[in-house]
Amino acid sequence: MKLATLRDGSRDGKLVVVRGDNQVYASAEEVAPTLQDALQRWEQVESELIEIASELDSGERDGTPVEIDELDAPLPRAYEWIDGSAYINHIVLVRKARDAEPPETLETDPLVYQGGSGVLMGPTDDIEVPNLEWGCDFEAELAVILGDTPRGTTAEEAGDYVRLIVILNDVTFRNIIPDELAKSFGFFQSKPATAFAPFAVTPDELGDAWKEGRVHLPLRSVYNDEIFGEPEAGPDMHFSFFDLIEHCAMTRSFTAGTILGSGTVSNEDRSRGSSCLAEKRMIEKIDTGEFITPFMAPGDTVQIEMEDAEGNNIFGTIDQTVVEVDR
Repeated sequence: MKLATLRDGSRDGKLVVVRGDNQVYASAEEVAPTLQDALQRWEQVESELIEIASELDSGERDGTPVEIDELDAPLPRAYEWIDGSAYINHIVLVRKARDAEPPETLETDPLVYQGGSGVLMGPTDDIEVPNLEWGCDFEAELAVILGDTPRGTTAEEAGDYVRLIVILNDVTFRNIIPDELAKSFGFFQSKPATAFAPFAVTPDELGDAWKEGRVHLPLRSVYNDEIFGEPEAGPDMHFSFFDLIEHCAMTRSFTAGTILGSGTVSNEDRSRGSSCLAEKRMIEKIDTGEFITPFMAPGDTVQIEMEDAEGNNIFGTIDQTVVEVDR
């Protein structure tokens, strides 16, 4: 089942169910007005949403053509947006880029931080950059959207609380990060609003590609009309989503609608490319002694998407352009 949020002038938009081929949608208004409402009443509304999806796929229900510009992030705002860093290769490379050592617990204790969740961008929203010296970067990631998740949830139990899967662009201002982290209090100014692909899908939509809390498919980033990277999201994800849920739930519970990210998808195999500019810059530094690739500038574009084994675009495409703004 695929769900999306139609912009309607309100903060939370209107929930719609999308046909499997991404071409048309049907209103879910009679079941749940918003995705957040559906997540809060998942046990009551899931079967009705599945019925709408089934009727769309079979042709029993007429649909309205999908216009991506009319869609917001699946959750235009969320109670929590927690991002992990489950790909160790990414951690090692970006820390080298700022002359920092990885933590001693790199392979045993996940890294997570809490991002800004009050304003989340839709798939075609511009990336606004007030200051080009901040070093704007894209980061291609996956995330899960949770139902109500109790404190003490274990990795073995975590799958019961995964409601939806999404892909995202975790926009980052790289040159702000070192000074922020030097204060020993985490990311804040370096993390502007995050953008999401239009469709959130239930795990069964991924078939065998969803396995043990990982998505075993490549995540493609196209930067200025050239493929930048297609790393495999599954094999090099050191901590699964289930591991990340256990880690986050050790001391507190989470409400339905919490988004939990994987961190930037990254492979040790360099032939797969990268999911952010910072990784490519660090590889350039290692190979040549210099950073060659600049950070994003006005007019630069990035598209992020994931296809299944048959070439179907699962989540729709994030398609953003960088624009310079006054503030």
